[in-house]
Amino acid sequence: MHSFIRALPKVELHVHLVGSAGVDTVLELARRHPEAGVPADRAELERFYAFRDFDHFLKVYWAVQSMLKDRHDIHTLVVGLARELARQNVRYAEVTVTPHNHVTDGMSGDELLAGLESGRAFAANAGVELAWCFDIPGEKGLKAGRETLAFALTERPDGLVSFGLGGPEAGVGRAQFAPFFDTAREAGLHCVPHAGETTGPETIWSALHDLRAERIGHGTSCTEDPALLEHLAAKGIPLEVCPTSNVRTQQVPSIDAHPVRRMLDAGVVVTLNTDDPPFFGATLEGEYLAVATTLGLTHTDVARLAENAVLASFLPNARKTSLLEGIADVLAAA
Repeated sequence: MHSFIRALPKVELHVHLVGSAGVDTVLELARRHPEAGVPADRAELERFYAFRDFDHFLKVYWAVQSMLKDRHDIHTLVVGLARELARQNVRYAEVTVTPHNHVTDGMSGDELLAGLESGRAFAANAGVELAWCFDIPGEKGLKAGRETLAFALTERPDGLVSFGLGGPEAGVGRAQFAPFFDTAREAGLHCVPHAGETTGPETIWSALHDLRAERIGHGTSCTEDPALLEHLAAKGIPLEVCPTSNVRTQQVPSIDAHPVRRMLDAGVVVTLNTDDPPFFGATLEGEYLAVATTLGLTHTDVARLAENAVLASFLPNARKTSLLEGIADVLAAA
């Protein structure tokens, strides 16, 4: 099964750029920016990077964020992600970027965009197509929403396909961001908010009704509401499911206990993703393998999960067809 998963051409729909920083990338950044106080010795950095609990995850995440100063640092980050995706035979990824955090940390918009552009070009040469989702850090309120929307629509870089909403969910209502999503949609961007990761089904309903979400980031709590499960399945609204992330952040106790089984049994379109992979010790291959092993999936079942991600992506139809044919070829060979 592992070799089969490795051979499948894969798509990743939910990975955060800052959260994609692996040890090699962080080591390069730490040596470039010693003032950040991040360990610049590999062994020490690996100990610092090993997941302990959610508070420690946040500490490491913001340590990485603090070392992103200019286009060179963003380029380094994107290149590291591209290399890891290429290693796993991931052909396409929609990567979440939070411009508000970078700009408020002092980076100019031009520097951010230049780093994204050069990193994306590197990825293309490595056989990985990258697209961008610009998301609002919801905990920073309506000002962050306005500024994220303005940045997205004013700059509109190549590869920008969607508009998102991330950050803590509790106490951050989805409905207040509706005007920004309406404007983004009118401008041709797809709407992909997080919902139901750390809150209940009501947040997912709000994302669907108020933000008119086309996909839901996480959606873990959807199985608590049979009517919501039925709605998601009937409308074919994909979920960006991140099993290892949900375990690490203690939303579920284990992969065995993850509601992904109930999602699939209900006919929901499930896609597998990594969220913040190095921080959580995750890989996309590992997500596929863990779910396949836990649920006793066949090669055909696993191929269907890979197909779900292709079909749920915002790729042009010709590229979707090409990837689906590649998946079919690997399945036939197996």
